[in-house]
Amino acid sequence: MNATPLSFDTPDLATRLDQCSDDELDLLGFGVIGFDAETSVHRYNAFESQAAGLSPERVLGQPLFTNVAPCLNNFMVAQRFEDALEDGTELDATIDYVLTLRMRPVKVALRLLAGPGRANRYVLVQRHAK
Repeated sequence: MNATPLSFDTPDLATRLDQCSDDELDLLGFGVIGFDAETSVHRYNAFESQAAGLSPERVLGQPLFTNVAPCLNNFMVAQRFEDALEDGTELDATIDYVLTLRMRPVKVALRLLAGPGRANRYVLVQRHAK
């Protein structure tokens, strides 16, 4: 990873995340879920695993929007990825969101990252300070 630490708001973050090893992803202070065009999760960092209470063994290789986080399977999140894939456009959107699956409702910011020709698409999860 570059000397500059990555943050939730880092420009061109998808490219930077693609360059990170799994150990480097585990050092980040926000959740990282990386998945492919078929929505199978291939990258899942320690921060998100601890915050969501889901082990990497339970998440990796599973479809994100149906098995891992069905609360994201809606027009605000999943549909944006599908639209970007279908249109061949870049997606870099940050939205306020409330996670509700397997936990009490938690306010978060989600950053949605995808682009044409990219192997990985990302949902980043920034939990707000209490």
